[in-house]
Amino acid sequence: MADADLEEIRKGRLAQLQQQQQQSGASGGEDQRKQQESEARTSILSQVLTPEAADRLGRIRLVKESRATDVENRLIMLARSGQLRSKVTEEQLKELLGAMTENAEKGGGGGGGRIVITRRKDWDDDDDLLDL
Repeated sequence: MADADLEEIRKGRLAQLQQQQQQSGASGGEDQRKQQESEARTSILSQVLTPEAADRLGRIRLVKESRATDVENRLIMLARSGQLRSKVTEEQLKELLGAMTENAEKGGGGGGGRIVITRRKDWDDDDDLLDL
């Protein structure tokens, strides 16, 4: 009787492990696809950028990842459309960043990353203390 119960528990555990493997296999395919896309992006960028420009883009990624991703997307789009005739230098990357920043400011893209402080006029807390 104990052997039959033990065998039943083993079968249940085996079925559970197989189900977990199937689920991880499905998400593993998605992870593999993301990894392939990342490798393709890295490959295209290494072909398009000079080492200095790639280094600058890496530093931009450390500060603001969304900006670096936007620049990468723009560079990949330009490369795929055949608009890049040579490797992008660090100076050209700076120009591209400046143009993208100007477009974001003109288009009202979140305020352009600037902080505006508006101070109240005719507001003085020191007068309140004198009234006591």
